Amino acid sequence: MDDLQTSEEAAFVAEDVNNIIKESIDSVLLNATYNHQKVGQWTSQVVESCMKRLTALNKPFKYVVTCVIMQKNGAGLHTASSCYWDNATDGSRTVRWENKTMYCITTVFGLAI
Repeated sequence: MDDLQTSEEAAFVAEDVNNIIKESIDSVLLNATYNHQKVGQWTSQVVESCMKRLTALNKPFKYVVTCVIMQKNGAGLHTASSCYWDNATDGSRTVRWENKTMYCITTVFGLAI
């Protein structure tokens, strides 16, 4: 039983990470209108908020967080990522958030230590 509990405590829980990403984006962008002069600040705030909340989970992971904010103007955006890791312990989540004026795509990679 202890092994099961320990493995759950040390697991990458995708649903928890998804919620952290969504809440971090909302805290920064919820009532914002796209402004190219603020995008650098916003991306930093989203990444820092995610990282702070992820590390507060006190799980044995190294995290990588990326954030892209793009104005809604009809342009296309294609992204891809690839990882070589242990599928049993590591994980990633991507959240695509949008409002009337912009998209925010945030990804978290969790790598077990």
